[in-house]
Amino acid sequence: MTKFPIDLSAYKRITLDPSVPTLTDEQRAALKFNIELCRDAIVFFTATGAARGVGGHTGGPYDTVPEVMILDAIFRGNEDKYVPTFFDEAGHRVATQYLMATLNGDLPAEQLMQYRAAGSTLPGHPELGLTPGVKFSSGRLGHMWPYVNGVALANPGKAVFCLGSDGSQQEGNDAEAARLAVANHINVKLLIDDNDVTIAGHPSSYMGGYSVKQTLAGHGLTVLEGDGEDLDTLYANICKAIATPGPVAIINKRPMSVGIEGIEGSTHGHDVIPVDAAIKYLEAKGHAEAATILKTTEKPKNTYEFLGSSDKVGANRNVFGDAVVEILGSMDETTRKDSVLVVDSDLEGSCGLAQIRKAHPEVFISGGIQERGNLSAAAGFGMEKGKQGIFATFAAFLEMCISEITMARLNYSNLLCHFSHSGIDDMADNTCHFGLNNMFADNGLDDGYDTKLYFPADANQMKAVVKAVFNDPGLRFIFSTRSKVPYLLDSSGNEIYGGDYTFTPGKDEVIREGTAGYIVTFGDSVYRALDAVERLKQDGIDVGLINKTTLNVVDEDMMAKLGKAPFVLVTEAFNRRTGLGSRFGSWLLERGYTPKFAYIGTHEEGCGGLWEQFPHQGIDPTGIMAKVKELVG
Repeated sequence: MTKFPIDLSAYKRITLDPSVPTLTDEQRAALKFNIELCRDAIVFFTATGAARGVGGHTGGPYDTVPEVMILDAIFRGNEDKYVPTFFDEAGHRVATQYLMATLNGDLPAEQLMQYRAAGSTLPGHPELGLTPGVKFSSGRLGHMWPYVNGVALANPGKAVFCLGSDGSQQEGNDAEAARLAVANHINVKLLIDDNDVTIAGHPSSYMGGYSVKQTLAGHGLTVLEGDGEDLDTLYANICKAIATPGPVAIINKRPMSVGIEGIEGSTHGHDVIPVDAAIKYLEAKGHAEAATILKTTEKPKNTYEFLGSSDKVGANRNVFGDAVVEILGSMDETTRKDSVLVVDSDLEGSCGLAQIRKAHPEVFISGGIQERGNLSAAAGFGMEKGKQGIFATFAAFLEMCISEITMARLNYSNLLCHFSHSGIDDMADNTCHFGLNNMFADNGLDDGYDTKLYFPADANQMKAVVKAVFNDPGLRFIFSTRSKVPYLLDSSGNEIYGGDYTFTPGKDEVIREGTAGYIVTFGDSVYRALDAVERLKQDGIDVGLINKTTLNVVDEDMMAKLGKAPFVLVTEAFNRRTGLGSRFGSWLLERGYTPKFAYIGTHEEGCGGLWEQFPHQGIDPTGIMAKVKELVG
């Protein structure tokens, strides 16, 4: 393995006594040295993720290096006074955890250059038990402060620190955590990076009136504020927070990615630094070897050639937005404003809502990072007949909105939800960002208000699904993947969902006929299962394939067809415990059908990487073919 090109052994292991709130010249110089060393290292190894195509996040961990360096010096030798863990509620700052694990001797520096790669145990969010030296799982944005309250209660007499951000503070979890901390005098200290940047924009622009300082002060916390790049002020504030009993928030103002040319202060700093920008930065800092490594790093490619689908691919998550724009464009402006409200949760570029904002800003709201409230706002708009709300976010966050979905159902709302990043494909963020439990959205009773779940198989079908269900009453959930997917082809090589295809909700579709049995699947599993079907047919096993786009409706005609088959296999990227397969066998039995039945799905923690997640779970074509051969005996 190539040697890590930045000498982390030069790190100065100083000790700071917070009872002395001023830095000596020697301490300040050591901190400045450590900050530069660690920021250079973070730029380098996160950029290896960009070079290999797995992405990553540079700005957050880069920004918070000063406070982390100070905490490390305070923790050293003082485990009786502090819980020496860098808890962080902004999960994308995982590079901080990996760097500190390396500095503490738990992780080889060379492993950092496999940041986010499949099998490297360095996913995009920290996962306890997976990576040596990582002491907690951060989960999704804004979930750690409530948890840290409990850690502090379990460690009376010790201060517990939690790194936060202006973005994570938008989540409702933190408001609840603040009230609990104040009411119970919990000794938790928050270090909040307030850089006025989230994924989609600047909170000062899209969320007028929002102030981290005023919000936390209103909850009753002691709030200190200062320039996060001013070491003396930052250190003094940390010392004051430690000396102050109970919960204290230190708000550190700084621009995003301070000092990185072309990125500082922009939303681009949230994600991974582009390779060319990293090379320029590293060369300017004298790290020629690190720059050379980035120049020569190659992006791995999935060379597997899938049968039955096109070389051309489409991004379903963006096609959702394109289809909505087309529908809205057929309305006059007054009708649009009266009948549709689109609410974004800071993920407009990832969920297809950016196209809607650009084309029809009059119906669009940037709601910030507060999924529960935003879904409810969209649902409330759609309470009246003839009106509907549109809401979108990542599928992993669907689990956060179950209660709000129930309220929308009880109030007979007309709500169209798009949950992108469903399943596991292209998910280097790993387990906490998997969209596995989407079937939870169908949590009503048999006589409840109509709820439909749809997972189109390619971009053509996505467009057809949106057009077919846009004006339907009730709750409609449309799912898509982070990854692009190929177009499905019939046996003659024509696009199955091209031309004049129209989608019929509730009807399952035959992709290939078969006499040996049928595979039932949906979404991005369809083209993988189709490849397996084509290869099995070549091997003399005549397997058929069903695309079940409407996930939660039993197609009685199709069920009768499948009931006569020798076997039925459900394959999916959803959670094996809660997905389609967990229901489908019961549906068959309830109707008196008894084919051999099996189902495979996501059942293990993730492995990082992109397409590698599918073979890791055994639900790639190879895994599907193996299961079919097991069923046919």
